[in-house]
Amino acid sequence: MNENFLNLSSYEKALKSLEEIINRYNKEHEDIAIRDALIQRFEYTYSLAIKMIKRYLKIAMTENEESDTMDFNRTIREANRLGILLNDLETWTIYRRKRNITSYTYDEKKALEVVSIVNDFYKDAEYLLNRLKERQ
Repeated sequence: MNENFLNLSSYEKALKSLEEIINRYNKEHEDIAIRDALIQRFEYTYSLAIKMIKRYLKIAMTENEESDTMDFNRTIREANRLGILLNDLETWTIYRRKRNITSYTYDEKKALEVVSIVNDFYKDAEYLLNRLKERQ
């Protein structure tokens, strides 16, 4: 296998799963079980997006640049510089904050906070997938 190949299958499946639950939630937004599923799918799709960004940077960066040791801010800035992200650090920081409160989704207000950004996150996550596919 080519060491510069980025396996996107798990990320692609997660994104499709997120899209499906977004569509269900848009039709049945009063159903708490669907809302909870939406939050969970956002959570793991976000985590996979960050992993895909880091893996891509590891391939794209030279040996002199250490992608493994980059913090979140630098990772997102570098990905932005390379053109694989639709939005900037500020937006991805919002996603990160919402991801970090997903364990508190039993709190109605916090659950709704997370849900409020899922549609925007989906657009960013889909953009990332498409850019990564182009660069395979």
